[in-house]
Parts: sequence; structure tokens; C-alpha cells
Amino acid sequence: MLPRTYEGQDCSLARALEVIGERWTLLIVRSALLEVKRFDGFLGQLPIARNVLTNRLARLVDLGIMERVPYQDKPVRHEYPLTPMGRDLTVAVIALMQWGDRNLPTELGPPRRAEHIGCDGDVRVRMGCVSCGRDIHDEEVAVRRTR
Repeated sequence: MLPRTYEGQDCSLARALEVIGERWTLLIVRSALLEVKRFDGFLGQLPIARNVLTNRLARLVDLGIMERVPYQDKPVRHEYPLTPMGRDLTVAVIALMQWGDRNLPTELGPPRRAEHIGCDGDVRVRMGCVSCGRDIHDEEVAVRRTR
């Protein structure tokens, strides 16, 4: 059986999975990217138990991915907007959506589409070389240790 943590792994991906690797966590982030901010909104979009949602939101706040901001006093209620660190997950979420659309298609086609606000064009995640600026394909990438 695999361990539940990635302790001892000298790997950026393992560190990222410690934060967002649990399935509900990434689905909550996806919902937040779709402008859901309130507890009931998350419950309405996700088939998640209230206690699980409470725990995941608290963890996302503790990790700095979301903020907990009051929007009502009596009773006290909070919104959970993404922080800049959380919004930085947009590329990862869209890349995973695209991978699913390509490799796990459904008869009805993709359920969502990422569009550029302003021109409504499709948004695609692409890899590019920092040195030459050229778009590159997965077969042109080598991952190497830096230390």
C-alpha cells in the first residue's frame, strides 16, 4: 500500500500533491475558479459531505490558497475567495480539464470550456521554451534533476 504522504520526496510535484492532491480539494478549487465563493454554493456544485467541505475549506485557508472573509454578521457567514496563490492553480486545472477532454472523452463532449474574457476564444494551456520563446510538445521535454 502506498503511503498517504510524500515525506522524503525531493520533488516539486510531491510537495504540490501534499497541498492539492486530494480529489475534493481540486474540485473545490475548480468551483472557486467558476466564481463559487460561499459554503452553500460549493455544496450545490459538489456531492460532498458538509463536514468534509468544512475540513477542506479550512485546510485551503490555512495553506493560503483561499481566504475566509465574512459577508454577513447575523448569523456570521463567510465567503472563500481564492488568493493569488489559489488563482495560480488556473493553469493546472485547465491543463487537467484538457487532458480529460482528450483522453477520457464523453459522448456529449466536454462539459466545460475555458474562454478568454473579452473575445470568448478558447483558452488552451501550452508549453513554451523560456529561452527561444517557441511552443514545444511533450516529446521535446526532458525533466532533469537540478541538484
